[in-house]
Amino acid sequence: MTRTEMLMGAIRTKIANRALSPGERLPSVRRFAEKMRVSPSTVVEAYDRLEAEGIIRARRGSGFYVTGADLPPMALAEMGPVRERNVDPFWVSRQSLDTDASFLKPGCGWLPADWMPHAALRKGLRALGRAEDTLLTDYGTTHGSLTLRRLLLGRFAEEGISAAADQIILTGSGTQSIDLICRLLLQSGDVVVVDDPCYFNFQALLRAHQVKIVGVPYTPTGPDVSAFEQVLRDEKPRLYITNSALHNPTGASPSPQTAHRVLSAATAHGLTIVEDDIFAEFEPELSPRLASLDGLNRVIRIGSFSKTLSASLRCGYIAARPDWIEGLVDLQLATSFVGPSPMATELIAGVLAGGSFRKHMDEIRQRLSQSQKVARHRLEALGLTPWTIPRGGFYLWCRLPDGHDSSAIAKRCLEDKIVLAPGNAFSVSQSAGSFLRFNVAQLGDERIFAMLRRALD
Repeated sequence: MTRTEMLMGAIRTKIANRALSPGERLPSVRRFAEKMRVSPSTVVEAYDRLEAEGIIRARRGSGFYVTGADLPPMALAEMGPVRERNVDPFWVSRQSLDTDASFLKPGCGWLPADWMPHAALRKGLRALGRAEDTLLTDYGTTHGSLTLRRLLLGRFAEEGISAAADQIILTGSGTQSIDLICRLLLQSGDVVVVDDPCYFNFQALLRAHQVKIVGVPYTPTGPDVSAFEQVLRDEKPRLYITNSALHNPTGASPSPQTAHRVLSAATAHGLTIVEDDIFAEFEPELSPRLASLDGLNRVIRIGSFSKTLSASLRCGYIAARPDWIEGLVDLQLATSFVGPSPMATELIAGVLAGGSFRKHMDEIRQRLSQSQKVARHRLEALGLTPWTIPRGGFYLWCRLPDGHDSSAIAKRCLEDKIVLAPGNAFSVSQSAGSFLRFNVAQLGDERIFAMLRRALD
């Protein structure tokens, strides 16, 4: 921590603890510098940065004053993440994102930092420093980087999807992609089908759109097609949102028969499908894709680069038929003006186009394959049984021994700084209380297994 950051932290603490109240004048630069034994320039920098954050305000000829903006409640200033809450779709995200580096996170949804392509990212960052001024300062286009969209078209072509660049829009993230699609195609009260279990943020986002969520049981070969067809007859849903392969949380991939039946049922009932293909790069060989079978007519393909490159480079995409893309462009203009930063998309495009990316993914797939074998052996020794053996990726969906509740175990392990992902966070019907989702890439620390052993005793 720099001296400037130390001073900023000290002032924030005083404000949070009410030692400095809204409207109160801060010590003069010279007096505060003497008290903290730093140079006046360090104090000036700290004050300037706090002013930029809106925490304090300068008054000409008078000094700096506390604004009172976003003042936290008295007791929250020193608290960590909120822990005493029900295990809902936000629980895993909050614990995974807000806990500090001392926590182990076998329940999180990303690879360890040291698995990511740092050398390629740093090389790309250096190249950005030599880019045209407009890239560093201007807005992007309404569809996003043409270079990156063309790279995506190349990947689609490998699947047999024929599309044009104007059928892709770049977005701020995969989650924003779904949000835009919901804004375009749904109204309050509409019915949306999801897998049960499914990625918990699908549920959270759909609830924000005030739609009715209906779950269809998921099997090792995809959604239960008979149940899916029955829901389409009874509920007449507008959308079906799913992971196409290496399903989150189960790790399963659909069989060709299931994919064809799902698409046939959707066509017969006028259902639009949103296919989240975020885990595509982790499959050793591609399993059936709904967008490939459909040709981007009734299926909308979304994805992002957070799992393979960097979660810090926020960028997603939507591929769909042209009239839907036009509506999505207008919606993105209305809600965020443009999509991801041109610097982020240029960096992503540079890494994807470089020869190192395929090698990086080959190495990741090999590491994950080995990690999965080790994790299965260690978890099975504790009585945790994988529901299916995934073809790749980093998730294992495991059933607990009889009589154990995953939410209770997750809360107990959190007390020992271990973040788990309990099953009912993923289940619309709340029928997955005996399951935990494990990230095999995050299971390298022996303390995780020791704590699980104690929790299961």
